[in-house]
Amino acid sequence: MKESGQERAAILSKRLQMLADMVTPGNRVVDVGCDHGFLDIYLVQQGICPGALAMDVREGPLKSAEEHIRRAGLGGYIEIRMSDGLAEYGMEEADTLVCAGMGGRLMERILTEGLEKAKRMRELILQPQSELPQFRRFLREAGFWVVHEDAVFEDGKYYFAMKALFAGRQECSLRETLPETVGRGASPKEQKLYDSFGRLLLEGGHPVLLAYLRQRERYIRELRASMAEAGTRKAQGRLGEFEGELADIGRALSFFEGKGYDEQHCGNHTGIKGRRDSAGSGSGDDA
Repeated sequence: MKESGQERAAILSKRLQMLADMVTPGNRVVDVGCDHGFLDIYLVQQGICPGALAMDVREGPLKSAEEHIRRAGLGGYIEIRMSDGLAEYGMEEADTLVCAGMGGRLMERILTEGLEKAKRMRELILQPQSELPQFRRFLREAGFWVVHEDAVFEDGKYYFAMKALFAGRQECSLRETLPETVGRGASPKEQKLYDSFGRLLLEGGHPVLLAYLRQRERYIRELRASMAEAGTRKAQGRLGEFEGELADIGRALSFFEGKGYDEQHCGNHTGIKGRRDSAGSGSGDDA
């Protein structure tokens, strides 16, 4: 599925490979926030997708993507389109929506403004880089089921991705193939934990999540000790927040008890001691 003038096959970063691996073969993709178009090129080159629609709100990345697509000889398979979110996307032009490389609040805005279009997708592949608890709650309240989650550690940052389906359009036959906990209710305390860290990552004992939890626990303990020494009213007021987060982390770590994980098994994904490594860009506190 290549034209003349093609260059070598695209090689993806770990975080983009994680997204590519979630796409259902045979689906046509719309990539919102396509950046340089590498994911779309890879999906078509590998025969995973018959075609793609690469969209971005910025002219610079679109020009870059257009050039990369031209060099790959895939101009007949990947369309470039300027769009703010899903605004310029036509209903049912694609089966899979990919949205990555942006904060959770921006991603929520994009999905909210294009909600009817998103609901018609067969699947959403999402990688918010911050505000993950709020974003997971938004998906749940908007009627989407998270059916698969994954995580990687790359260049000092943790990246978390999820595949979501709109519950209202899934056939009964498909529901039978989903993880048995998908769509199942939870207590308020359990739901808070699932929103914070990802139900399927917790239940599956994902080693990268474990590494994140251990790193985050160390960071919060060190910060709590520093605040306690400061003795200011503001510092004392934050101690309760730290205790609450440590309690949540402790409950999350209980999912890994008895699984025999060690630092080597986790791929040494523990960051630098005392560093505030976080999901995606490093701008948020949540995983």
